[in-house]
Amino acid sequence: MQHSPDVSVILPCAGFATRFGAPYAKELHCLAPGVTVLDRSLAPVAELAESGLAVRLVVVIGPHKLDTVGYLARYATTFQIVFVYQDEPGLAGAIRTALPLTCGPVALVLPDIVVSGPGSLRAAVEKAEVAGWSVVAADEPDPRVLRQMGALAVIGGATVKAAAEKPDDPADFNAFWGIVVAGEDEAPRLPDVVCKAAESPLAGASAVMVERIVNYNTAAG
Repeated sequence: MQHSPDVSVILPCAGFATRFGAPYAKELHCLAPGVTVLDRSLAPVAELAESGLAVRLVVVIGPHKLDTVGYLARYATTFQIVFVYQDEPGLAGAIRTALPLTCGPVALVLPDIVVSGPGSLRAAVEKAEVAGWSVVAADEPDPRVLRQMGALAVIGGATVKAAAEKPDDPADFNAFWGIVVAGEDEAPRLPDVVCKAAESPLAGASAVMVERIVNYNTAAG
């Protein structure tokens, strides 16, 4: 019998990854023998579970992602894994599909984003339980990158002053997020984080800064 989780993680895997340009799911792209992008993106989540927290992984899929479902069997003893078919379009729709299956603080982990930084997700979860919102983020001076990411204005290396999803004008931003964590009461607003037209709920969020976040958008990495 599974116990209620201490923290939930939403993993959206229903996309078609047309920009990736490979005949397989981009999260299954091999980075090293026996290691995929998905393994690297889930490394902070596995570390969270190894720290003693019960983690529910809510994986949002489409009927074309059964290879990913099979691959995740290797994590069956690490997480409580729940699969749900996406019933709304877009990344915000994937989050809304997953939210009813979450419990406790909720982290949004993208399967093509690899975050480097031991203990970063645990720190973000702890901060979100106090502040309501937290991000695992990296400094980024290149406006071309900021236009393609969840851009942040981080002050003092600790607090998000402003945030925008893929801003047309990134001049006021200096970082981007790799993982977002919402406290349980704030989690219903999580879809707004990835909606360009919505007011981001991340202003005032605590920031856990890491040295590197890699976005695997193409097979070339």
